[in-house]
Amino acid sequence: MTDASAPTGKTSSFGFRDVDAKEKVQLVRGVFDSVASSYDLMNDLMSGGVHRLWKDAAAAKLNPRPGETILDVAGGTGDMARRYAKMARAAQERRGGEDASVIVLDYNAEMIMAGVQKGGEPEMQWSVGDAMALPLPDASVDAYSISFGIRNVADIPQALREARRVLKPGGRFLCLEFSRPTASAIRKAYDAWSFHAIPRIGGWVAGDRDSYQYLVESIRRFPDQPTFKRMIEDAGFSRVTVTNLSGGVAAIHHGWAI
Repeated sequence: MTDASAPTGKTSSFGFRDVDAKEKVQLVRGVFDSVASSYDLMNDLMSGGVHRLWKDAAAAKLNPRPGETILDVAGGTGDMARRYAKMARAAQERRGGEDASVIVLDYNAEMIMAGVQKGGEPEMQWSVGDAMALPLPDASVDAYSISFGIRNVADIPQALREARRVLKPGGRFLCLEFSRPTASAIRKAYDAWSFHAIPRIGGWVAGDRDSYQYLVESIRRFPDQPTFKRMIEDAGFSRVTVTNLSGGVAAIHHGWAI
């Protein structure tokens, strides 16, 4: 996410603050520069370790296939991309076909470097790029995914339009994101855990309370499931569905470029 593509004259939420969209780009970059080395630990703290099950469910929903080009935006250290590559290869072994190509794209070079150091799969490629101005031609990918990244984008509707632009006709869109618990009891328990425990633990474990405080606040500011579903439809996607996970603590939004 570069300054050049940040919307001019618009505000965007940075946690509980509203800031200029260009400023959000720099602030979010700073957060992920800070947490890159502890990103996997961060996901464990934010989800109580359940993010691995959520990611498995999201990958199964995307259903990677041999020969496909899959774009994983805000791909971080490559957790989702590794799942996609392994699933596409397993399908290829069963029924043949060409190798899949899984592009991990993240605007933060520190995150990409952390992913490269973890190691990847043969199908994976790594790239630094902007969710709001994807460095790919129109109708060039079979599937687009973004996991726990859309809420950090300065202009979410623009990122959704970019997703629609790069997908081939019949292509699949998938977003896995923290969302709004559907039951008040779950919502209260998760809010208590998020706001009281996560920043404190982030300070103890990663030495960075402020970044974890932002991440918790960004979850609260993110649109609820029906609102985000409408945003995806407004970007031009069809047959958009919502799958709640852990009572709506997270949700999978899935749609088609038809």
